[in-house]
Amino acid sequence: MENNSKSDNQRADDPADFEKAMESTGFGRFNLTLLVVGIFASCASVFETTTMSYILPIAECDLEMTLFDKGVLNAATYAGMITSAIIWGYLADTIGRKKVLVYGYLADAVCVLCSSITQNFQMLVAFKFLGGFIVNGPGAVLFTYLTEMHSSKHRPRVLMILGMIMSVATLILPLLSWAIFPRDWDFILFDTIRVHCWQIFLAVCSLPSLIGGLGLITLPESPKFLMSQGRNAEALHAFQKIYSANTRKPMNSYPIKELVEEVPNRSSNVNEVVFTVENKPVKPKFKREPRTCSQAFNEGLQQTKPMFKMPLLGHSIHAYAMQFCILLGLNTIRLWLPQLFASIAEYEALDSSNSNSANLCTILEYSVNKTSVATNILEKCDQRPQVSMELYTNNIIVSATGLVAYSFAGIVVRVLGAKRLLTYGLLISGVLGISLYWSVNGLTTLIISSAFLAIASVSTSSLLGVVINVFPTSLRSLVVAIAMMFGRLGALSGNMLFPIFMEMGCIQPFLMVGIVLLVASALSCILPNPKKIIMK
Repeated sequence: MENNSKSDNQRADDPADFEKAMESTGFGRFNLTLLVVGIFASCASVFETTTMSYILPIAECDLEMTLFDKGVLNAATYAGMITSAIIWGYLADTIGRKKVLVYGYLADAVCVLCSSITQNFQMLVAFKFLGGFIVNGPGAVLFTYLTEMHSSKHRPRVLMILGMIMSVATLILPLLSWAIFPRDWDFILFDTIRVHCWQIFLAVCSLPSLIGGLGLITLPESPKFLMSQGRNAEALHAFQKIYSANTRKPMNSYPIKELVEEVPNRSSNVNEVVFTVENKPVKPKFKREPRTCSQAFNEGLQQTKPMFKMPLLGHSIHAYAMQFCILLGLNTIRLWLPQLFASIAEYEALDSSNSNSANLCTILEYSVNKTSVATNILEKCDQRPQVSMELYTNNIIVSATGLVAYSFAGIVVRVLGAKRLLTYGLLISGVLGISLYWSVNGLTTLIISSAFLAIASVSTSSLLGVVINVFPTSLRSLVVAIAMMFGRLGALSGNMLFPIFMEMGCIQPFLMVGIVLLVASALSCILPNPKKIIMK
């Protein structure tokens, strides 16, 4: 018995890897706080890409926008995201997750506030481009940060919860617009800045970025990142803070005393944690040699070299292709959906018999022909624009359906696994995308589009979960950022190709959406199984 006790103590004192150390922190108040902060941060990313679709019908007269101008305004955010993807990924893997998240979300809050007081179309486009450039970094890093702050036991569910939160964010926007846009809140600020209701809407949408950035200041850096940088003492201190918050016990009672050296060639100061006479922990004074910019850059290049070699090169290309296809199909339908609902409502209002005889193609053809006649937008700006309430109620129903889907996905992912959920979800989404061609009225379109967007959105979250587990810690943020860049590129490509295919015929655009998702489903079949991959 005595020998067994000694051997148990010896094993307890052995250096712990990340999974063991994180599991020892438990699950409690810290994780709940982290999820609350993650709610606001996730909403900030969704708001940045989606708010324009709600203000375009309201602001078209104030900004004197043509249809082409509306397209430019929608594309500006995605253009900013594409240009900044690699930069943010590199920074997150070199300077840390927390700095990118805090500075990124606070800068985005300032940018959104500035966009809310713009007085012309050019200024709004500039701030939307800058907002996309900024929010792309923390938006991508947030997934990595949240997964690295949970043990493998809770990691898949956290990703599903994050997806559910993003679905709630899309539900908040139509409710918020429904509450603000009908109000007559037009006034002049400081005798020079004219403020309309859509600008108040944008100002309110800056709150998630502000709250998320301020909340992240209070949270520690990712221990997984610190360990990958050879900064084990700082990582141990972060584990102690998480443990103390979850268990409400002193930090020095954390059972892990030493961490495994993930980077042996870097100096580590793991045993420098000290305690006062009262046995209260004192944050160690870390002694690190300062690095020059060239040294940091060269170190970053060495860190990214494995991504350009097999098998990681094949895995990364695989992930990029899937993300491109998924977001091409998903965001093409999502961004065209308000126009589809508005066109259907207007067409069916002309003649009640149309609701039973016309398919979606006939309705869209009517809408396109009518739009081409209205060449002078100033003729329609004599009075305040009136937008049908069906636009908001239908989007509320679509968003609520996505929320329900995420609720069930949390159960399904435990039964099927992330990979199977990804494959089957994309397969069903592809079939639904093609079936929109046979939609005959507003109700049919609402049902099919709700199911399509809900299943496709869940599949996107599943893909990020698989990607995060395939790559080592030092490359995850960079890979996720590049994958999301390809996703944004897919969204832009889909929305540019959709009207081109519409001129060729009606079934072509829906075939495009369905086929790319079916291709993504086929690609997911040969993804490595995340259950067989050990975090490095």
